[in-house]
Amino acid sequence: MRGKYRAFWLDKDDNLVVIDQRVLPFVDATVTITNTDECVGAIKDMIVRGAGVIGNVASFGVFLAARECKGDIKKLEEKAKLIRCSRPTAVNLMWAVDRMMKKARSSSDMIIELKLEAIKICDEDCEASKKIGNFGADIFEKILKERNKTKISILTHCNAGWLAIADNGSALAPIYEAKRRGIDIEVFVDETRPRNQGANLSAWELEKAGIKHTVIVDNAGGHLMQHQMIDICITGADRVSRGGDVANKIGTYLKALAAYDNNIPFYVALPSSTFDFEIVDGVKDIEIEIRDEDEIKFIRGVDADGKYSKLQIVQDNSPCLNYGFDVTPSRLITALISERGICEANQKEIQKMYKDIL
Repeated sequence: MRGKYRAFWLDKDDNLVVIDQRVLPFVDATVTITNTDECVGAIKDMIVRGAGVIGNVASFGVFLAARECKGDIKKLEEKAKLIRCSRPTAVNLMWAVDRMMKKARSSSDMIIELKLEAIKICDEDCEASKKIGNFGADIFEKILKERNKTKISILTHCNAGWLAIADNGSALAPIYEAKRRGIDIEVFVDETRPRNQGANLSAWELEKAGIKHTVIVDNAGGHLMQHQMIDICITGADRVSRGGDVANKIGTYLKALAAYDNNIPFYVALPSSTFDFEIVDGVKDIEIEIRDEDEIKFIRGVDADGKYSKLQIVQDNSPCLNYGFDVTPSRLITALISERGICEANQKEIQKMYKDIL
C-alpha cells in the first residue's frame, strides 16, 4: 500500500502524487500534481483512470487550484471549469468538482476547508468500496451454494480495482473480499483494447493480491460463456442513468449481450457518485467520449530487449474510430451493486433506493 488511497496520496507539501497508470505493469512511476493544468493533464492523458479516482483527483485538483488562486473564488471558478471539462463520460468527475465548488462558496477558510472536503470525498469512496465488496462477495457465496460448487469463475471487463476506485475498487472489491473469505475464485480478465486496462491494470492488481486470473482477448468472453466457463460477470461503470443504463469501457455491451444469451448473471458495481440522476435514457443521452485514433494505431509494451517502447500496428493511411465507452441497456443487467445495497437496474427500484436524494 502506497498510502491511504493507494493509487494516489498527498505528499508532505500537500501536492497530489499519483501512480502513472500509462506505464503499468512494466514501469513503476509516479506523477506529482501541483496545480490546475497538471490535474487536467493527468485526467485527459489517462495518467489516472477509473471513474472514482478521476473524481478523487479532480477534488484534490480543486483544492490545488484554490491554493494556486490564493483563495480568490472568481479565479477558482474558472479553473474548476477546466477540471470539470477534462473528460466527458465519467460523471464522478463533474460530481466531485460541483461538490467542491459548493463547499468553496460557503467556506470561511477556503483552502483548508477544500482540502478537508477532498479528503472526505475519498474517505466516503473507501467506505463505499468496502460495502460494495461485502455485497458482491455475498452474491458469489449465494451462487456457489445454489449451484453446489466450490469454485467460482468471474469475468470482468476493463479495470475497476483500487487503481480506479479508492481503496479496493468497485467490480474488483467483491473479488478481494472473496479472497479474504477464503472463497476459491478465478478471474478471467478481458485485455480491454485499445488501452489494455484489463491486461495492464486489472491483471497487475490481481497478481499483486495473489488471486488466480487469466487474461483473454476481448472477443473470447462469449465463447467462454457458451462453454459454461463463466459463473458471473461483474464490471464497474463510468456513468449510470436514472433508468439503470450503464456507460462503461467499450465492449461492455457485447459482454452483457453474451451473458444474457447464456443465462449468466451480469452485475455492475459502482459507488453512488457514479449515478447521473438527470439522465433517464442512457443509450440516448450519455455522452460517449471519442478518443485519439493513435490509441488504436499504437500499442505500448516491452520489446525483445526488455525496453519499454511504443509500436505501430495500423498503417498510416487507415483511419481509426476510437469510442472510449458504450452503454449497456438496463434490461441486460441483473442488478446494480452500490454501497447502499443491491437493486434491480430500473428507474422504479433506483428511485426507491435513492428516495432521500431524488
